[in-house]
Amino acid sequence: MKTKPIFNPVIVDDVPEITPDDLKNYTDKVTLIDVRRAEEFDGELAHIPGAQLITLGPNLDAFLNRHDKDDEIVFVCRSGARSGRATLQSRALGFSKSVNLQGGMLLWNEQK
Repeated sequence: MKTKPIFNPVIVDDVPEITPDDLKNYTDKVTLIDVRRAEEFDGELAHIPGAQLITLGPNLDAFLNRHDKDDEIVFVCRSGARSGRATLQSRALGFSKSVNLQGGMLLWNEQK
């Protein structure tokens, strides 16, 4: 059964995006996918609690090929560029409720 999306993203360069403020009360209600490398995920910028580390490339491809296309997914990276690519990739595969976290972990940490 299709459900109404939690977010009403803004489209920036064809990528649906939400702000850290949009996400802050919903981290436990969405699938958070961090597409950075492991050393970044555990590094200085850390990661959003509950986020899964699924790097770009074969790992993300495998995840998208087996995951429910109706799931609400928020992609995260350092600044929003890599997660924007992941969002576009997921949208092309039919994930209608996937969005990019604008500004990535840099903006998330700045707005804590």
